[in-house]
Amino acid sequence: MEVLKLAAFSRDGQGGNPAGVAFCDEMPTDTEMLKIAKEIGYSETAFLVKQEDGWRVRYFAPEMEVPFCGHATIALGAALGERFGEGGYKLFLNQGEISARAEKSATGTFSATLQSPETWSKDAPVEYVDKILAAFNLGRDNLDPRFPIRFAFAGAKHLILVAKDRKTLADMSYPFDLVKALMAEEGLVTISLLWQESEELFHSRNAFASGGVYEDPATGAAAAALAGYLRDINWQGKKAFTILQGEDMGMPSRLLVQYNSKAGESISVSGEVRYISDGQEK
Repeated sequence: MEVLKLAAFSRDGQGGNPAGVAFCDEMPTDTEMLKIAKEIGYSETAFLVKQEDGWRVRYFAPEMEVPFCGHATIALGAALGERFGEGGYKLFLNQGEISARAEKSATGTFSATLQSPETWSKDAPVEYVDKILAAFNLGRDNLDPRFPIRFAFAGAKHLILVAKDRKTLADMSYPFDLVKALMAEEGLVTISLLWQESEELFHSRNAFASGGVYEDPATGAAAAALAGYLRDINWQGKKAFTILQGEDMGMPSRLLVQYNSKAGESISVSGEVRYISDGQEK
């Protein structure tokens, strides 16, 4: 089995979030996929098997299966485009069906757009939020009161925290094992710490202790969940916006997000993709 190494949501040919993409004749066992994901060492590896008019996909982090992974979907979309041509591809997940569309630029590089699962959001319990904030050494006075603290879902569950200033993101730190345990309590995939620069630009850092990774440099699933959350709270910003992530890690990433006004509907998330050369770890 060959595992392609791609970086999704790269920014002008740099950075992005590494993902493995494995084309399989038949789906490996859970044990085999977890072993491969650990060996690759990226936050997620996607495993694909051709199925009828689409592709069966499963996503594995080094320590668990993830129900939906945005950056690995962008990576596999680009890989499908390169192998089979530009256009749309059906993807069958553990629960439900999504799609990815591959596009080729004039320079020959690929980008991809995913359509997420349906979204929902709900208020997070005060006592639970207090534990998370304490772990991140944050108080409620560090957060922007315009953005309620909520769980948000778009194929995977995230906690949304919006800071008042960019420095709060730059200073992000947390005790890994404690936060991993807290995330397991609520089935969180990431904790998304954000700052709104304008009505069409957010900056983000995503703690991914649940998957055995301290931080994700680009998180498409969290981007889709954020859009659903913004729609639910009647945010008055643009319905097409950009998220810059990975800057504090030296892995600059850009996610392009678009949504409509209908509650719960799929979110569009787009990004460019680059190959990771032999010898590169990122």
